[in-house]
Amino acid sequence: MNTVSRFVLWIALAAAALAHGSRVWSADTTPVATPIPIAHSALLTIDATETEDSLALRIRHAANQTPIDSKDVTVSVDGKSETVTAQADGTLLLPIKDLRGDGERQFDIVVAHDGIREILSGKLALPKVSSTTSDLWRDHKQIAWWILNIAIVLIAAILFSRRTSS
Repeated sequence: MNTVSRFVLWIALAAAALAHGSRVWSADTTPVATPIPIAHSALLTIDATETEDSLALRIRHAANQTPIDSKDVTVSVDGKSETVTAQADGTLLLPIKDLRGDGERQFDIVVAHDGIREILSGKLALPKVSSTTSDLWRDHKQIAWWILNIAIVLIAAILFSRRTSS
């Protein structure tokens, strides 16, 4: 096995190790979704957890933090009525595909519970969704630079070895 072949083998092994290491590092840095408070009153608190395509709203009693047992909830965002889907765990899912954008959104949530009807208002800013390709490039930019540097060194080594052999 000549020197260039060994060099190519070492570069391939290093690139594979870097690629495997980036998957391990990126798995460790996954952010945990924390509830965001939206609104509260003397009787209720409303918080939300954001996912990729929806907002999970949790409506609980303020005194003991138990979820309300109500299916009569309406949500409007910036004055426009939105549809919510009740889940088995007591949360309400609000699709946010069309709600993302610049600035804060005004949430008005009408909740019927314990024989009364409450209107709770709050504001929440939903960030824009960036494209997957730009996220992929941002997350793997360091690996791309390593591969580019290794390729440049490999080309220089091949050119240098051909020059010294002739």
